[in-house]
Amino acid sequence: MRTELVADALHAATALRGSLAGAVFHADHGSQHTSKDFARLCKALGVTQSMGGVGSSADNALAESFNATLKREVLQDRSCWPDAASCRREVFGWLARYHTKRRHSRCRHSSPATYERNLTTTTLPEAA
Repeated sequence: MRTELVADALHAATALRGSLAGAVFHADHGSQHTSKDFARLCKALGVTQSMGGVGSSADNALAESFNATLKREVLQDRSCWPDAASCRREVFGWLARYHTKRRHSRCRHSSPATYERNLTTTTLPEAA
């Protein structure tokens, strides 16, 4: 994974929310998350970096569950796509549905976007 990939994700989140000031970005110790460029970007956006302990999977369980779902629903039984852009489009479509349409039991059977918009009493900066 490249640093640019996670940097692009932060830029997209900033565009969607308007600001990430006060947010916490929790990740593993992958090189893309520990790079100086990524640290500079987080600082510029007002994002606090957080990392779990080396070799600890307990703090990464949510991400691992998410990745398993993506692999099972999009990547399983696919040996290849015609090109990288096709793969990106399919994964992006799944991510958009996962966040805006798919209901989650943890979110009171609403989508994460709906839950955050309607059922939480704090905004992102206040929550951080």
